[in-house]
Amino acid sequence: MTINTVLLTVILCTLANAAAAQNYYPTDIGNTWVLESTDGAERITYTLETPEEERSDEQFRTLKIITEVLGTSSINTNTFLIEVDEEGIKLHKVVAELGDVFGISRIEFSPPAVFFPPTLPVGEVWEMIGETEVYLAGPVTVSSINKVIAIEDVVTPAGTFQNCLKIRIDTKTTTASGFSRSTSYQWLAPDFGPIKFETGQDIIFELISFDLVTAAKPYDVNEDGVVNILDLTFVAARLGQNDPKADVNGDATVNILDLVLVAQNFGN
Repeated sequence: MTINTVLLTVILCTLANAAAAQNYYPTDIGNTWVLESTDGAERITYTLETPEEERSDEQFRTLKIITEVLGTSSINTNTFLIEVDEEGIKLHKVVAELGDVFGISRIEFSPPAVFFPPTLPVGEVWEMIGETEVYLAGPVTVSSINKVIAIEDVVTPAGTFQNCLKIRIDTKTTTASGFSRSTSYQWLAPDFGPIKFETGQDIIFELISFDLVTAAKPYDVNEDGVVNILDLTFVAARLGQNDPKADVNGDATVNILDLVLVAQNFGN
């Protein structure tokens, strides 16, 4: 291995460590999380599905968030069309059920809004702004400022999760007659996803069950069960070759792109 390859490996390891455990919202299709309010009255189910509309790009997902009032027929579904790439999770469209009075609202984001950035250090801030038309209310603008405010251990009925992100969501809704504000909180566990949520009305939801897809590990090139420095070294030693095991992106050449992919998946 040349000195340049060694230096490159060190640099990529540094970048990987900076982004380690940043997969706070696993986006495999089929992932499901079920949260229930602490008083047992309501339930929220998050599900990632294949989009119903035609999308040739495999990076697209539909995130459905279904809220139920237990013991009643009250069920509301909010549907988010998201795209997953190196820039994080991006939001293209929201279809929200607002109840019998206000009906259904649709918000299109063009360009797409940042749903979750690619990395989420404490202090990270991002904003989403969307406009829609709501029955009886007319034009409505909804904006949210999201900020990672802490890293905490969280105990839920489904288990204890360490090093979870606590995200504050400050929402402002503006109509012709005025505006309203609310603050909610979401907790995300590393490599796991949503485990706790607190609404603007101080209702707390905690994870009670989940079903996460066990994805293959294409970046574990030495097949020891984890992506680490050994995999990075394996790929770096084969730069410029056509080794199928080291060519993790499948472009017929082992190059810097393969090294970056392995580094970005450290710990998986």
